[in-house]
Amino acid sequence: MSKFNHKLAIVTGGNSGIGYATAKELIAEGAKVIITGRRKEAIEKAAKELGAIPFVADQGNLEDIETLKTEIEKQFGKVDILFINAGITGTLGSIENMNSENFDNVMNINLRGAYFTLSKFIPLLNDGASVVFLSSNVASTYKPNSSVYQASKAALNSIAKTAAAELAPRKIRVNIVSPGPTKTEIMTKAGLDEETLKGINEWLINEIPLKKMGTPEDVAKAVVYLSDNNIASFMTGTEILIDGGMVL
Repeated sequence: MSKFNHKLAIVTGGNSGIGYATAKELIAEGAKVIITGRRKEAIEKAAKELGAIPFVADQGNLEDIETLKTEIEKQFGKVDILFINAGITGTLGSIENMNSENFDNVMNINLRGAYFTLSKFIPLLNDGASVVFLSSNVASTYKPNSSVYQASKAALNSIAKTAAAELAPRKIRVNIVSPGPTKTEIMTKAGLDEETLKGINEWLINEIPLKKMGTPEDVAKAVVYLSDNNIASFMTGTEILIDGGMVL
């Protein structure tokens, strides 16, 4: 019998990268998985490939979050696993030259959207459910030109730990996975060209003690681990770093 038989999981931003890999892993372990994303065509294509259930919803839009919550409650009832994964890096730049549009975009999705996704779904979570936030190892680094993204993830970690304390009486566990550089489309989506990406990847690999990039599957396995009440039942408010030793 698979470990997540009869369990309902939600993965936000599930049409690519870490979200897609995690949905795949959860389905392989028997879960019924709902994936969300902003682009109808992309989310439906991913759902068909995975055997998941697609919902078009933008984590940066509170109306979408409310609609998603209402529809899931109506169609499926309670939720056992919530992986709040959707996020963007935004554009890089110094604090001096940062524009408010980029600040708002990053914070709306990475922080405000993640916060209210949890907020709206708390009534739907079964007692003993698992919540996992996708953060980043940059939450505890302070590199130049990445102030907004770093701040969004640092704030997210704070919220996750507060949520772990608030939801503990219901045995709902709230944990964090914080990857380092991972082979996903997120940097391409940030508008970087092939040559720039290659240079960044080479620089990053040189900064990582294990001398390699992570994969979405590395992160997916950690999310599945944290979601398993038989293995991780005594873990809440925990952050798992998956960065090849980068922050050492």
